[in-house]
Amino acid sequence: MPHEQTKDLCKLTRNKLSETNQVLEEFLNSTNIQNLLEEGENGEGQKQYLKDYLSDLRRLLVSCEQGYEKVSLVLRRAKFNEDFAERVLNEIVHTCIHNFYYPKNEVYEEDGRYSYTNHDAIQFRQEPPDSLKKITFSLSKHFEVLRDELEYYETDYITRIRMQKPRISTT
Repeated sequence: MPHEQTKDLCKLTRNKLSETNQVLEEFLNSTNIQNLLEEGENGEGQKQYLKDYLSDLRRLLVSCEQGYEKVSLVLRRAKFNEDFAERVLNEIVHTCIHNFYYPKNEVYEEDGRYSYTNHDAIQFRQEPPDSLKKITFSLSKHFEVLRDELEYYETDYITRIRMQKPRISTT
């Protein structure tokens, strides 16, 4: 990938992660389980579902903050190191983006069939309060952009690294 294109992707990624961090931090700092229980339906297992949901959001925030710090480091260096930048972008794909689309507690999942029908592709395991729905759909917009822009690093980067490793001959 051309040097300038990688640098532009780093800038876009840093901006999207910064926005994501602000949204998540503001939400998590002003939300607790009791507020969410009052806001939503109090069905069986709802409290545990909300704990799991907030846990997934905190995990996402930590990975996004770390990704932001790393991509900022890439851009702060006096000389742009393309190999380092590509490693960082690949790591962001496999931490931040995957933590959003595949939350540890599986409080929601992405159903790709809906993405072609103008419906939200996020399907919730239980019905969450509106504030959780709103933050999740808001975040999905950020992560859709990142996933679309960084999809190259999900496959091509790893393939290229594997091809660069010397093969061991057994003869």
